[in-house]
Amino acid sequence: MAAAEANIMDLHPDRRETVSLVGVPFDTSSTYLRGAAQAPPRIREALYCDSTNLWTEDGMDLGKLGTLRDAGDLNLPEPAEEAFPTIEKTVSSLLDSGRPLIVLGGDHSITYPVLRGFRRRFADVTVLHFDAHPDLYDDLGGRLSHACPFARVMEEKLVRRLVQVGIRTINGHQLEQAHKFGVELISMRNMPRLAGLGLEGPLYISFDVDVLDPAFAPGISHYEPGGMSVREVLNVIQALRVPIAGADIVEYNPVRDESSQTAFVCAKILKETAAAMIRGGAAPAEWV
Repeated sequence: MAAAEANIMDLHPDRRETVSLVGVPFDTSSTYLRGAAQAPPRIREALYCDSTNLWTEDGMDLGKLGTLRDAGDLNLPEPAEEAFPTIEKTVSSLLDSGRPLIVLGGDHSITYPVLRGFRRRFADVTVLHFDAHPDLYDDLGGRLSHACPFARVMEEKLVRRLVQVGIRTINGHQLEQAHKFGVELISMRNMPRLAGLGLEGPLYISFDVDVLDPAFAPGISHYEPGGMSVREVLNVIQALRVPIAGADIVEYNPVRDESSQTAFVCAKILKETAAAMIRGGAAPAEWV
């Protein structure tokens, strides 16, 4: 625990009021539909759209100069074997700033190299993974596909704990993988269990947009009815009382988002995640 606490303090010395942002436009590892590589600019467009603003629900102004430090989008080759080292190196470099980091994907395969980048700085990360799917396949269209990132993460012991929330489609193979790696599964049928988890920091949030019911987020590649509402997700994020070192927002597919509804959902999740990072484990302010 002492090493983890040292890492937390190292991340937030005097920079708690700033959050780094980077886009990872990569979807070569998608097994069904491509399009997620187009997501980062669409999320930014929604984030800065005049139809809303940059204030969070607890009264934090993310539009204040310097609060969001955007490193832009990476220029990546198509093969995962070539793209992943660049992602890992970039993430590691951005963390040297001492600021928490939000990564805009991209398909979910990018979480593997992102967490490799985090491993260089944090020895004891807990991952809170929102998803309809556990993404624990040993191999599905390749071992680096977007269906496999958490198998690779757990094989390499990149994190100390993996908690998966919102799962509602899992097969025998992935259930075996979950048991093998000691993954904590919270299905949609058992969401009340989330309240008693006792999460520890430093925390990394991996947010796959398809954890949401498609009614709230139609701009996704894999429709799986019966998911979380936007409000339910925000309640979980706002209830976190641990330092958050990083996060990703993945699997938003603009190709299926004609009205930009899902882009605005992603922007909302981004804002409230950034606010939770800046609070550093404190409760949200009650300002209204």
